[in-house]
Amino acid sequence: MSRLSRILTAAAGLILIVMYFSTLWRIDLEAPQYPEGLGLRITLTDVQGADEFDLQKINNLNHYIGMKEIVPEAIPELRIMPWIIAFLIGSALLAAAVGRRRMHTIWLALFLIISVIGLVDFWLWEYDYGHDLNTEKAAIVVPGMAYQPPLIGSKQLLNFKAHSWPGLGGYAAFLSMGLGMLAWGVDWRRGRRAGKSERAGGEGLPAPGNGSMAAALLLAGLSGALLAGCTPEPEPFHFGEDAGAYCRMTIDDERFASQVVMNTGRVYKFDAIECMASWLETEVADETDIHSVWVANMAEPGALLPALSARFVQSDAIRSPMGGGWAAFDSEEAAHDALRLLPARYSAAATEPGGSSEQGQARTRQETYSWLEMRRHVHIH
Repeated sequence: MSRLSRILTAAAGLILIVMYFSTLWRIDLEAPQYPEGLGLRITLTDVQGADEFDLQKINNLNHYIGMKEIVPEAIPELRIMPWIIAFLIGSALLAAAVGRRRMHTIWLALFLIISVIGLVDFWLWEYDYGHDLNTEKAAIVVPGMAYQPPLIGSKQLLNFKAHSWPGLGGYAAFLSMGLGMLAWGVDWRRGRRAGKSERAGGEGLPAPGNGSMAAALLLAGLSGALLAGCTPEPEPFHFGEDAGAYCRMTIDDERFASQVVMNTGRVYKFDAIECMASWLETEVADETDIHSVWVANMAEPGALLPALSARFVQSDAIRSPMGGGWAAFDSEEAAHDALRLLPARYSAAATEPGGSSEQGQARTRQETYSWLEMRRHVHIH
């Protein structure tokens, strides 16, 4: 093994230590009757509620639909996993110290096999809890309904939306595996070049630093692939079913719907732009927790626009669900076209005594807003 691949292998092992002190996986539940949300946090040794009483609340809800109680002490994997991770850490450090490529290959293969087994076991655990229902004692029975949360991503379960994503410890495991694969790739490429050089009589030796450059490019590509696979995205609206996260009203008008996507993948939906703006001002303590904000394009109902690139207009003639009169468009031109279509009594010239049509048009052209400008003007309710 080269010096670079040994360093990468040692780093891969040490990163796994993070798993002992952080959440491996998180499952979050949102529903109209729980505006603050409920959640589970799975660690190497325990299953805990996101808040103090969340696990108890979830077990109470599970009882109504016939699901088994989640008892961490009854899950044998929680007693085995700390030892498995300790083995992976120790074997990675040993492979890095000895510097034998075969030992590193064996460690990486075991890591991949253990990871696949772990994910399959987690899926089977979710499947068992979601399908093995005691319908005789359940207060709520929906024929054919199962309550298995997703392995990764989001899923609607009755009136709950379940979100399942890796925690910090889970991402540490993915990064560790990525570094291990990178180390293997560096040595494989180095060995291949060395073989070609020998066959060529010693000519064409690789220039110093090429291996490091290749490793950096491979790491950048791997990191990009991992991030792309875990990037939170907006969700489709279920009009007539989804409830607004702030006002709790049913979302049924696709011209005004909006949503906020958090870094965790959790999505908050709203029936109106002003409703979302009010929620952001009153409920979000740290906006760095937000991944993206999306608003409906009034000119193309149902299509979502990134709020940062949208243009907003406000008028009493626009009948938005919360009465704020805010709408979004995909361009400045589209926003102005919408303003020109408003009834005369709502035009800028009509609101100023003595205002000419030219003055009205000039004033109208100023009455579009960026995302930040809109938030400064919206009435918080």
